[in-house]
Amino acid sequence: MVCPWRTSDLWLLLILTVFLVAVSSTSCMHGKQTTQNISALPIEVNTSLTVLMGTKAVLCCHPIPLTNVVLITWEIIPRDRPICKISYKGGTNEITKNNCTDERITWASRPDVNPGLQIHPVALSHDGYYRCQMAASNGNFDHGYRLQVSVCPEVTLSPVKNRTAVCKAVAGKPAAQVSWAPVGDCVTEQEHWDNGTVTVWSTCRWPDSNVSAVTCSVSHLCGNKSLSQNLLPDPKGTSHEYILYIIFPILLVVIGTIWFLICIYRRKCKLQKPEATPAVEEDEMQPYASYTEKSNPLYDTANKAKMSQMLQSEVDGMGLNSL
Repeated sequence: MVCPWRTSDLWLLLILTVFLVAVSSTSCMHGKQTTQNISALPIEVNTSLTVLMGTKAVLCCHPIPLTNVVLITWEIIPRDRPICKISYKGGTNEITKNNCTDERITWASRPDVNPGLQIHPVALSHDGYYRCQMAASNGNFDHGYRLQVSVCPEVTLSPVKNRTAVCKAVAGKPAAQVSWAPVGDCVTEQEHWDNGTVTVWSTCRWPDSNVSAVTCSVSHLCGNKSLSQNLLPDPKGTSHEYILYIIFPILLVVIGTIWFLICIYRRKCKLQKPEATPAVEEDEMQPYASYTEKSNPLYDTANKAKMSQMLQSEVDGMGLNSL
């Protein structure tokens, strides 16, 4: 007795079939898988591929049976290095390398099982063109990849004076896109580096004092990032801040200068006052001293006695000299 298929079983089988088809279409095909119609495959395929730096990349060859392949060659043309070639001969399982020194580039598996090329980890130096050339008994097939390495930028947001902020997306590849909320008066500039990365910075100003916080949004292939920041106060924004930062320091300087001049004036007056008093007293005492000398009899008697002594001394001197 055969059990009948239920509707749920049929749906489950359909989902599994679709999943297997999707997986097989996105992975490299190896020698144990077969292609029903090889003649329908294009002879040459070129694919553009973007890979994030630091991740692993696997590049596939044409999905043809490896039993028909005589020679598989990967030609690697980096952006700033010499050309490298890795070859595999189907009959002898011989592997040769020509000018290939990067150990991060290897076979994804055994070449007779999976001839795909693996790059791990991906670096900026892996930018370039990669081509898998397969020589088979029924023709030659090429599959090329234009590999571009993406680098996530480092995002910063810094407020500066005069209600201005600067948002930077440093060393990204390709160049990031910067936007603001709310929209202000913005200027955006770029700087290109030798390794292919680009630094983008946007400087915005918001004259409207009602805007207190702003948000910078950076869009890039590796993801989007947003940062928010409060603006620094504008010194000319309010009368209170104007008085605090401008008027008050000026008043302090003026008051200090006046007080300093007053102190100097007072000190100068104190130094001059004691010198004037003795002069006045001496001038006032001179008439009184002259009057005393003139009207005092004792002063006259003493003065006459002194004069007599002086005359006598002169006479005695003259008498001695004559003898």
